[in-house]
Amino acid sequence: MESKVVTYGESLRRAERALSRRDPVLRQIIKRHGPCSLRPRTRHFEILARSIVSQQLSTRVADTIIARLKRLCATRGFPTAQQILATADHDMRAVGMSWGKVAYVKDLAARYERGDLKRISRSTDEQITEVLIEVKGVGAWTAHMFLIFALGRLNVLPVGDLGIRRAIERAYGLAVLPTAAEIETIAAERGWSPYCSVASWFLWRSLGDK
Repeated sequence: MESKVVTYGESLRRAERALSRRDPVLRQIIKRHGPCSLRPRTRHFEILARSIVSQQLSTRVADTIIARLKRLCATRGFPTAQQILATADHDMRAVGMSWGKVAYVKDLAARYERGDLKRISRSTDEQITEVLIEVKGVGAWTAHMFLIFALGRLNVLPVGDLGIRRAIERAYGLAVLPTAAEIETIAAERGWSPYCSVASWFLWRSLGDK
C-alpha cells in the first residue's frame, strides 16, 4: 500500500494542532492568528542578497537602494548573480551601499555562481547554516530567517531574534527578555519541536495584539 504524500499545507495544519495540544499559550495565539501561511520560496540568491543590503536600514531606505541597483543593472527584477559580478564596485557603492555591503553581495554572488549554494535546499538545517555563515555579511540570524521564510523549514528556533524574545516575554509573562538558553528551555518544556518555526511564526504575529 502506497503511503500518502503529505503536502506542505497539511504539515502546517498538523503543526498547528500539535502545538495547540501541547502549549495552552500558543493555543490562544493560534486561534487568533491562524492559519499559518509559511511557504517555501524560490529566488534564493535574491532573498539572501536583499537581507545583506537591508541590514541595519529602514525598509524605505533599503527599498530605495534596491530600486537604484535594479536601474544600474538595467533589470526590472532583482539583479542576478552574474549581473552583480559584472557591475563595478564603485557603481554599486554609488547607489547607496556601503563598501562592506558591496563586498558581501559580491562574495555571495561569487559563491552562487561557483555552485556553492546550488544544492542548499537539499541539505539539513545544520549544513545550510554552516554554509551560509561562511558568506561574508551572513550570520546565524540571517541563516535562521532563510531557513524559515525561504526554504520553509518547520523546526527552526531563532533564539537570537529580538521579536521572538519580546513575544515570548509578553506571552509567557516573563519579567525580562528571555535569553537564548531560556527560549530553548521553554520550547523543550512545551513541546514545540518538530514545529519550532510554526511556533515562532505565531509568536511574531502575536506582537500585534493589544
